[in-house]
Amino acid sequence: MEKQYDSKNAQLIEMDAPAPDCTGTPILLDDTTMQQRREKVLDEMRHDGLDALLVYADVEHGGNFEYLVGFIPRFEEALLVLHANGDAFLVLGNENYNKVQYSRIPAKGIHCPHFSLPNQPMEPHRTMSSILQEAGIKDAMKIGMAGWKHFTSRVEDNRTLFDVPSFIVDTVRELVGKEGSITNHTDIFIGGDRGVRRVNNANEMAHYEFGASLAADCVLRAIDKLEIGISEMELGNELHAYGQKNNVVTIASTGKRFENGNLYPTSKKVTLGDAISLTVGYKGGLSSRAGYAVMNSEDLPESKKHYIEDLAAPYYTAITAWLENIQIGMPGGAMYKLMNHVLPQEAYHWGLCPGHLTADEEWLASPIYKDSEEVIKSGMIFQTDIIPRVAGYDGVSAESTIAIADDVLKQELRDHYPALWERMMKRKAYIKETLGIQLSEDVLPLCSMVAYLRPYLLNKKLAFYYNHGR
Repeated sequence: MEKQYDSKNAQLIEMDAPAPDCTGTPILLDDTTMQQRREKVLDEMRHDGLDALLVYADVEHGGNFEYLVGFIPRFEEALLVLHANGDAFLVLGNENYNKVQYSRIPAKGIHCPHFSLPNQPMEPHRTMSSILQEAGIKDAMKIGMAGWKHFTSRVEDNRTLFDVPSFIVDTVRELVGKEGSITNHTDIFIGGDRGVRRVNNANEMAHYEFGASLAADCVLRAIDKLEIGISEMELGNELHAYGQKNNVVTIASTGKRFENGNLYPTSKKVTLGDAISLTVGYKGGLSSRAGYAVMNSEDLPESKKHYIEDLAAPYYTAITAWLENIQIGMPGGAMYKLMNHVLPQEAYHWGLCPGHLTADEEWLASPIYKDSEEVIKSGMIFQTDIIPRVAGYDGVSAESTIAIADDVLKQELRDHYPALWERMMKRKAYIKETLGIQLSEDVLPLCSMVAYLRPYLLNKKLAFYYNHGR
C-alpha cells in the first residue's frame, strides 16, 4: 500500500453541499442489452452442461428473473424455465399471466394458479407436475435452479441448498428421476468471477444511475430538512419520490431504534443529541447517512463528546481509502486487507463485507471478503458500505453508489449518454476538489452524495474533508 492513512487527516470544515442531480427521467434497458443478457445466461448454462435453468421469483426475490424477463411478478410468484436451446416458458399466476406479452425475451406463457394469492381461483385444476411437464421438464434432465442466493458455506454442499419453495423443487426432483439432477446454479447470475449480473454495460449503468442518484437526492433533502422537533414520518416523507419502488426498508429514525420491534418511521420527534439514521434505496443504488442531531460536540452527552475522534473520523478515513484504492484487476481480498489495515476489525468491529455489489437488489453479492480472489471488474456497481461499531456510540454512515469503468466503458458512456457523463464528471470534481479525496481513476460516482458526510446533522455546512497534507 503506497498511500498512508491517518484519521487525524479527516477534518471537519465548512463547505457547500453537493447539488442534487437526479434527472427525474429513467433510462430503460434496450433490446440489445436484453438480448446480450439472454445470451450470457445461455452460455453459462451450456458451460455447466444444464438442460434447463429454472429461475424463481417473488416480489422480494425477483432480480434474476427480472434480469431476463424485464419485470417482477409483483405480489405473486413466478418461474422462468429456460432451456439450453433457447426455448423459454413463463409460468405465472392469475394476475400476472397477462404479462407474458411484455416479456423481454421470447417465451410461451403457462398459467399456474399455484403462484396466485391465497383462496384465489385454482382453475384450471392441474397439478404442479403437469405444469412443469408442459414447460419441458422431463426424466433424466440436468436442471439448474436459481432463486436469489448462491450459498457459500464451507461445511455444506452448496449445490444442494435451495432458496426456492419445496413444492417446486420436490416436483422437479420427481420429474427428472434418478437419472437426472437438480442443483443450485444461482451463481450463473451473481456468483464468483462468473456471475453475469456482476458486470454492467453502458446502457445498464445509465439505467441504474437513475435510482442511485434519486436515493442520494432524497437523503440530501432529508438531512437538509432535519431540525429539532421534526418527526420521523416527516423525514421519511422526504425519502420517497416519483412513486418508485424501494429495494430496502426505508429508515428515518431518531433516538433509540427498533423499539417494540418497529422498523418504520413513527411520530417520534427529533430532540437535541439524538442519534439519527436515514436510508433509502431504489433499483440501482442506496444512500444512507447516520450521525447526531447536534450543532457540535458541545451538544453531545459527555460520554459521546469524542464521537469524531473515536468513530466518525476513522470511518471517513476508511471510506477515503476505499475510494482512492479500488481499481480494475484488484482482488477483493486486497480491499478487505486494506480496510482491516485502515479500520482494524478488532477495534471497530465491522463484520460484513466492506463494500458490495448492487443492481436491482440493494445487495447483489460481494467480491470483497477475507482472502477473496474474486477480481474487481469494469462494469461493477458498488455500495460503499462499511459498518463499524464502537461501544458507547451510535452509528456513522456515508454509504452511496459508485461504478467501476475502464477506458472502453468510459468512451461508450461519453458517446451514448453524454448528459450522464457530464454529471459523473461534475461529481468527480466535487469529490476531488471539495472533499479532498484523490478518487481512483476507475471510479465513476453514480450519485451526488458519494463521500459527503455531515456527522453533526444540525450543522448544514460542516462536513468531512480529507487532508492529505499538501
